[in-house]
Amino acid sequence: MGSSLRTPLPWLAGLMTLYLVIPILAYLVQVAGTPPSALVTPGLGSALAVSVETASVSTVIIAVLGIPLGYLLSRGRGRGSTVVGVAVQLPLALPPLMSGILLIYLVGVYTPLGQLFHGGLTDDLVGIVLAQTFVAAPFLIVAARSAFTALDPALDDVAATLGHGRWSRFTRVAVPVAAPGIAAGLLLSWLRAFGEFGATVVLAYHPYSVPVFTYVQFGGTGIVSTLAAVGASLAAAAVVLLLATYLPRLRRRHPVPQPRPAPHPPTASASPRLSFELTGRLGSFLVEVAHTTGTGRHLAILGPSGSGKSLTLRMLAGLIRPTGGRVCLDDVDVTAVAPENRGFGYVPQDAALLPHLPVWHQVMFGVDTEPGPAAFWIGRLGLTGLEGRLPSQLSGGQRRRVAIARALARNPRLLLLDEPFTGLDTPVRDELRRELRHLQLDTAITTVIVTHDPVEAALLADEVLILDLGRLEQAGPQPAVFAHPASPAVARLLGIRNLHGGRRAGPGELAADRVRIAFVPSVLPDGTAPEADLTWCVRPERLRLEHLVAGDECEGHPGTVRDVVCLGAVDEVLVTLDGGPELTAQTTAGEHPGLGGRCRLTLPPASVIVWPGRNIPTPAGDRLGQRRTADFTMPDLYDLSSTRPPR
Repeated sequence: MGSSLRTPLPWLAGLMTLYLVIPILAYLVQVAGTPPSALVTPGLGSALAVSVETASVSTVIIAVLGIPLGYLLSRGRGRGSTVVGVAVQLPLALPPLMSGILLIYLVGVYTPLGQLFHGGLTDDLVGIVLAQTFVAAPFLIVAARSAFTALDPALDDVAATLGHGRWSRFTRVAVPVAAPGIAAGLLLSWLRAFGEFGATVVLAYHPYSVPVFTYVQFGGTGIVSTLAAVGASLAAAAVVLLLATYLPRLRRRHPVPQPRPAPHPPTASASPRLSFELTGRLGSFLVEVAHTTGTGRHLAILGPSGSGKSLTLRMLAGLIRPTGGRVCLDDVDVTAVAPENRGFGYVPQDAALLPHLPVWHQVMFGVDTEPGPAAFWIGRLGLTGLEGRLPSQLSGGQRRRVAIARALARNPRLLLLDEPFTGLDTPVRDELRRELRHLQLDTAITTVIVTHDPVEAALLADEVLILDLGRLEQAGPQPAVFAHPASPAVARLLGIRNLHGGRRAGPGELAADRVRIAFVPSVLPDGTAPEADLTWCVRPERLRLEHLVAGDECEGHPGTVRDVVCLGAVDEVLVTLDGGPELTAQTTAGEHPGLGGRCRLTLPPASVIVWPGRNIPTPAGDRLGQRRTADFTMPDLYDLSSTRPPR
């Protein structure tokens, strides 16, 4: 109570409410003091019927023509769309009388249209409808345009990949999802049409609508004669408002079939081979990427945010037309094929479920989806018992499972996944990763996954493309890419922290400060100068960490433990080498010296990756720096350089 007194909001809202309600109360007081005989007004019923009829007809016309216009305006980006958007709102800014005069210029008795219809477009019900439609249509168009603009574009994208053409996406996706905003616009349009006076009195004085009838009564016999007309208008408006409030609560349900259809797996098919060479542009951003020599069934496109991964995936799906190149499936060029005809499955980042459909109808939403496969994937992905729930009643992980089941239920030739596990809790994310890997093992489906997480790429792909700023940095089999990054930038994108500079100190040796580190000489290109600057790295899991024993002459480099991070089954130990850099080693939990203890690090030469030149990406400039590298080296996941995904 105290807090509400300290803010002006309730007072401001209360003043507005009083201003709107008090005139109605004043009207009720006036009616209470008026004899019932004075409230009888001949002709009012006919005028009320005219207003209700013409307002309803106008609203139907506005709905049929205005909803598509609002939809197209919401998607228009050019100057023409801006001009049309301003033009259709002009009647809102004009005095209604001026709107009537404008219509006289078009349909008056002496205009070509007026003469064509022998003056039947004025002083008739048609004239009233024309006047009401002109002044009331902008209310719906503005509301519908705003509702369509607010739609998640991914809903339209997913519907396209599920086989729905443009008209189907408009009627089955855009209109149902935007329905609350459209309904509000229709309500405003009906009320505005019902109360229209200025344009109507100019264009169609006869027959009387309620506003014109009331104006005539007021001018002829005074205010008492208007009481009945005002009461009838208030009652009609109240009925419409109540219907608009309660009818949406009676929205048609989408029953889940009982009993459930018998599940059966989709028809097995050969795994198609995907290849592409694509150039695409989004604004000033350019992406150029190619995948033409790979033989694996599962491809990961790995890179930081803003590297062009999602743009590439959308070009593969046909949702964005590339500026150059082609997409081939089993050597068949599908670049010009519309997304609804490609037969690809698509799972966007945020699942993009239709908010008004329960799980069963989400999974069945694809064109030609059969109940048997839909039931199979619902069961396979752990959604049994949730068929009747709406998306708002599901957890984040359940929504992602529904999105995957929906894409798989059509038995797609290619499954495209755009960071499908982003934003999920770690246990849910790991569970879904494993489930998708099992699907890859058990089915012949070809997959492309976009991710910024090396763990997902290692787990779910046997071929990897690494993108950065729209350029292809490295491509090849996953084990080879992870074991031998092509550049320091790629190493950073793969989550390798032990990345340092040095100089060549011999054929197979480099100097990092005062420490000499051996490497395989063949990794350097021919012609590298004897004392050239180098950049080198080594994975934490490749280092061997041991206690330092006095007088021990074993191989390795002495150092001091500076930090220990416990990760469950393993620990990550930060060691400062004597006279050298800091390195992170991964060891079995507890099998290392304590903080400040002395130790020995051994770097196998075959595990040391070396590049010519000193070019170390700084963590501040690293767009993956928001994620701890520990996320990429969890103990239960594996050595990323040696993992082989499903074939």
